[in-house]
Amino acid sequence: MSLLSEIKTVVTGCGLPVETGVFSDEPPDEYVVVTPLADTYELHADDAPGYETQEARLSLFSRGNYMQRKKRLCKALLAADFVITERRYIGHEDDTGFHHYAIDVAKLYETED
Repeated sequence: MSLLSEIKTVVTGCGLPVETGVFSDEPPDEYVVVTPLADTYELHADDAPGYETQEARLSLFSRGNYMQRKKRLCKALLAADFVITERRYIGHEDDTGFHHYAIDVAKLYETED
């Protein structure tokens, strides 16, 4: 399984539509866009890493109060063994009426041969 597919499973399980990169359709009042951030081999001793860390940013967009949705989404991500590396309110987009809240996550995966 990959980071993006696992994130999509968690987000849809919270009742939110999700897309990678950009939301292509007319956006609903709440949705998530996932942006891949990094794939790194941080820990290895012999030029042949056995694991990689994959990271992504979940951008939660909401026209209403995003606080409950943020809490539910974070709880679901933690339950699915994601590490939340940062949470940050980005701001209110006056032209669209959306609040933008970012949740950065990371997860360790065994490298594939």
